[in-house]
Amino acid sequence: MPHIAIISSSVRTDRVSHRVALFLKNYLDEYKLGTNEILDLNEYKFPVFEERLSHQTYPLSEVLDFAEKITKADGVIMVTPEYNGGYPASLKNIVDLLYEEWRRKPIAITTVSNGVFGGSQVITSLVFTLFKIRAWVVPAMCPMPKAQDLFDEMGIPVDKVAIEKRAKPFIEELLWCIEAHQKMEKK
Repeated sequence: MPHIAIISSSVRTDRVSHRVALFLKNYLDEYKLGTNEILDLNEYKFPVFEERLSHQTYPLSEVLDFAEKITKADGVIMVTPEYNGGYPASLKNIVDLLYEEWRRKPIAITTVSNGVFGGSQVITSLVFTLFKIRAWVVPAMCPMPKAQDLFDEMGIPVDKVAIEKRAKPFIEELLWCIEAHQKMEKK
């Protein structure tokens, strides 16, 4: 069974994207699709890093913990809101913090917005950054437009059937990429 790290990237007050992270965790648990954990950047409260982890002399224990969780994960889901067409500084901070930990790691992206486009503008910049650090971006996306109307604060969808219909191919593609990655690693 794969282990999936779900990164909840917003650190804002009253963040809606965390509801999507909770939904994805519940979805994976309910259908027994793998073990998982939410890596909530709001709980980590990382400082802005001055250097990549591999170059730090005395890294924080929380940083080492985070890096180990990414390394051990078979795949990652990044749940990111769209802020003015881009992704939050908290996510950029941890993407740039690590390097080798992201290499060939299957990463699926869920974008979240309070508008009708579902965070579609954030994809280009985030995918480009992940490409540059040699991550394996899963080709299926899962935008969540008007997320504040789709989920309650615990991540329970208002229309479970509709949301699961959107999530199912996204998660299936991530699981396929994880399986393919595991087979390639054995060679």
